[in-house]
Amino acid sequence: MVAAIVLGIGIGGFVDGIVIHQLLGWHHMLSGWYPVTDTHLMMLGDGLFHLLCLIIVLVGIALLNRRAPLPERVLLGGILAGWGVFNLVEGVVDHQVLGIHHVRPGPGQLAYDLAFLASGAVLVAVGLLFARRARG
Repeated sequence: MVAAIVLGIGIGGFVDGIVIHQLLGWHHMLSGWYPVTDTHLMMLGDGLFHLLCLIIVLVGIALLNRRAPLPERVLLGGILAGWGVFNLVEGVVDHQVLGIHHVRPGPGQLAYDLAFLASGAVLVAVGLLFARRARG
């Protein structure tokens, strides 16, 4: 289960970076600290973030490779729970504590940040429910 959660953290980071940073363009990794007009710095911050996500996914794969195969529902549950952990940690640390960036800066900023945290809690709950039912 730990391997699946680690994978989920990395995958959650990739989904966040690809969808929110790149496709929607709502924020970049460092947009709360530096002007968005510095595109090189924004790309550098996002690139380093994606590199970290890749390392986390590779660690998750290495952990999976060291153990017997997990049932599919346990693997899926762990990945969903890990994604939720990513959202919760990133939402609290980066959005609220450090103010590195917000999900969507501007009007309604807090609502977007809280929705991101809520999505993390839902993903953790659903993931753990999946994994628990599969083990039972």
